[in-house]
Amino acid sequence: MRDLSLLEARVLGVLVEKAHTVPDSYPLSLNSLVAGCNQKTARDPVINATEAEVQVAVDALKSLSLAFESSGSRVARYEHNMGRALALPSQSVAILAVLTLRGPQTSAELRANCERLHRFADVSSVEAFLTELAERPAEKGGALVVRLPRAAGAREARWAHLLSGPVDTSALSASVPQEDFVAASELASLKAQQAATQAELAALRALVDRLYSELGIARPD
Repeated sequence: MRDLSLLEARVLGVLVEKAHTVPDSYPLSLNSLVAGCNQKTARDPVINATEAEVQVAVDALKSLSLAFESSGSRVARYEHNMGRALALPSQSVAILAVLTLRGPQTSAELRANCERLHRFADVSSVEAFLTELAERPAEKGGALVVRLPRAAGAREARWAHLLSGPVDTSALSASVPQEDFVAASELASLKAQQAATQAELAALRALVDRLYSELGIARPD
């Protein structure tokens, strides 16, 4: 299979997503598909595709057997065929769809964002399917996801889909050892705890000084 364009991958992801989130409106009309592609939420990057552009993209997916047009309706409606075309289980289809819609994510983020498409028991279950997709043999089409180098300041590595070809990682910051990194939020929390401890200590010292004074006892140095 050739590499998909950004819009083709987005259309495919939307078809998978809406099959689970709006089953009563599925298969999707072209208008619904355009709206799904141009959503401002749960999309990265946010795009603004025209109806004509989405039509070209869905036609391209049809030619690759990744989507097809439903019959029996006056309005053309479309649904995905990713699982059959790529010989993938529903869990892998859900992961790939969310990656095409939201961009690179950690396994924990994927588990949360896949919730409405497939409910994974835990993060390790997500990672098992990611590993399977990353190690997909060449005779089956090769890898469909890649684990990205952990960027500086990141606690976990992110995963990206390969439906649109290799991912350019040159812009990613060099990874750093996790044990040497303290997140900004953690640092702020530590500073707040330190300030609170110092305030409590000052209050205790003031209380001790007052007790010594009331008892008329000289406080030892």
